[in-house]
Amino acid sequence: DEELIRYTSMTGQSLFYMGETSLKHKVLAISEEEGAEQAGYALKILQSEKKLKIASTGKDPKSGRLITQEYSVEGPCSIFMTTTNVEVDEELQNRCLVLTVNEDREQTQRIHGLQRKSRTLEGMLRKEEKKKTLLVHQNAQRLIRPLMVVNPFAEQLTFLDSRLRTRRDNIKYLNLINAVTLIYQHQRPIKTIEHKGEKLEYIEATIQDIEIANRLAADIMGTSLDDLAPQTRKLLEEIYSLAKKKCKETQIEQRDLRLTRKGIRDFTGWGNTRLGIHLQRLIDLEYMSIHSIQGRKFVYELLYNGGGEAGEKFVLNLIETEKLRYDFECTPLNTLSTPHVQSVYAPNTGDVQGPNISVSNSKQAGQEIHKQKTHKKELISGKVK
Repeated sequence: DEELIRYTSMTGQSLFYMGETSLKHKVLAISEEEGAEQAGYALKILQSEKKLKIASTGKDPKSGRLITQEYSVEGPCSIFMTTTNVEVDEELQNRCLVLTVNEDREQTQRIHGLQRKSRTLEGMLRKEEKKKTLLVHQNAQRLIRPLMVVNPFAEQLTFLDSRLRTRRDNIKYLNLINAVTLIYQHQRPIKTIEHKGEKLEYIEATIQDIEIANRLAADIMGTSLDDLAPQTRKLLEEIYSLAKKKCKETQIEQRDLRLTRKGIRDFTGWGNTRLGIHLQRLIDLEYMSIHSIQGRKFVYELLYNGGGEAGEKFVLNLIETEKLRYDFECTPLNTLSTPHVQSVYAPNTGDVQGPNISVSNSKQAGQEIHKQKTHKKELISGKVK
């Protein structure tokens, strides 16, 4: 709680006049995106540049004359906000990770069940237990130290590169791996390196961390890279199911099928207002087209042919961690190096060379090789020696 700053709304200039370190390493929570609409520009710059700086006119307290005064706010900070809007500002969205709500009927049933259970004695007791559980999680977060994270696999990682916006999304993916590694810092050896007289501490990412990050990225970033909002994608899939059913019943091709808004509304169970918003989005992106009958009645034609159905996530082109593991295990030891130990192993001669090491066919060489092999296993499994 001590790191959380919560606001209902923010004006356009409010962020610029906060204390210089008021937002540094904090979580800025805004109740609704609409409440931060005026401050949108400042939020984007704060995310990208990690700081804000503004020149403003003010009075000199001594002379009374107008002078230029500078105000600055340091980051970085995490920004958290919610919205019910279908469309999110694209410039803000590609700086953030977008999480969506499950709107399936089954999920609604589960929510109703929990709401009813919360009114029982068992539900009241669970609320008390929840407070204790939250306190444990908060205390665990307080134990996390600000350590540097080194990713020895970074140059082998891959990411989708067919879109310009993935330049930012790739950074989010790399930061996601760092976040996973940071959480496991108490299960990893903390290493040190001397750099220009300064002692730096760091931990290393493992293949296990990358596996976790890949699963999270497929669910989170795979959705945000889609042209359609998740709710619009859901409607498209339901309309496609309706079209397949109608085509089978009437024995006609999909291009000859015409659907009415009432027919779609009855099949999906969506409200008319909500349906209209998402239908218009599908028409704008040419997944559907609209036709008029004698200028009085409108019907819809589905242009979508079912590609990427079944709720598939957007393909991020992430490297398979099994391949990463295989490549790493099969790589000669001369490619394995850490910042504080530069070691070279020549397989044909058995020679090992490193800092103050010049050994041939000796016990010391065997110990060095064993040390590097053990280091490989740690990077794969994430286990401490």
